[in-house]
Amino acid sequence: MNNTVAEKGWLNLPPDPTLDLFAEISRLKKEKKMVLLAHYYQDADIQDVADFIGDSLGLAQQAAKTDAEIIVFAGVHFMAETAKILNPHKKVLLPDLRAGCSLADSCPPEAFAAFKARHPDHIVITYINCTADIKALSDIICTSSNAEQIVNSLPAEQKIIFAPDRNLGAYLNKKTGRNMVLWDGACMVHEIFSLEKIARLKQQHPEAKFIAHPECEAPVLELADFIGSTTALLNFTKKDSATSYIVGTETGILHQMEKASPHKTFIPAPPNNSCACNDCPHMKLNTLEKLYVCMQYELPEVTMTPELIEKSARPINRMLELSAQFGL
Repeated sequence: MNNTVAEKGWLNLPPDPTLDLFAEISRLKKEKKMVLLAHYYQDADIQDVADFIGDSLGLAQQAAKTDAEIIVFAGVHFMAETAKILNPHKKVLLPDLRAGCSLADSCPPEAFAAFKARHPDHIVITYINCTADIKALSDIICTSSNAEQIVNSLPAEQKIIFAPDRNLGAYLNKKTGRNMVLWDGACMVHEIFSLEKIARLKQQHPEAKFIAHPECEAPVLELADFIGSTTALLNFTKKDSATSYIVGTETGILHQMEKASPHKTFIPAPPNNSCACNDCPHMKLNTLEKLYVCMQYELPEVTMTPELIEKSARPINRMLELSAQFGL
């Protein structure tokens, strides 16, 4: 049946508009023993129906320990790949296979393999925002939540390649005093924040603290009152005494910030274009309608070769082991 559905293109048809999609998604999760994992950058409706919402580290940890029969990943492709790597015998679904990642795309496997070969005495630490092929070429995976601890866990004399995000790598070099060799990749969302507009916003809202993700460019980070992973930014706004924040990351996180602190004000940091806020077009390809259809027909499915799963699992498992040691 699923093949027929796919061949006839029914996956592209919208569901019955009279359906209560929230109720239907809840029903499908129970009937099919599914777990729905959603990234903070997803639309608010998807976050509200998810079983677990988190950043890359939290989602990887949840994927590693789930006992669900089917994993539905509301995020981008590399995230669903990670879930498949950690659950090779389970079905992993992604509502829209076109939901890619500009940062992952900035690091082609063949070019990176050649880059790695030019630095044979270096350990490769790779940010999780990369393809499975890049993970397979890596020694340790990291996320923005654990990157500093992972870098610091290696001997000071150990030479390191850090990929694919040059901004996160430069931030880590500054924080750790290392001189890691950086791959020249970047995230389109975090690269286009406007320094001028953020400075103007700070003048207009002097009471607001500017918080930013370390994937932002260095001049933007220099303006920040706090720098951290998506989860760290959220936790900071929960505990901090300020009541107003300018948020320098993808706007999806504002939904959780507003739910956790309804008495506080959250202002999205503007990009250097005509938009008032900065959305990831890849993350936003997933919709509630696509999520329902995906769960109903169990398509599209993320598949990988056993060899690639085996090679890419090693550095991910190393990350999870280290994160457990760090208490993350």
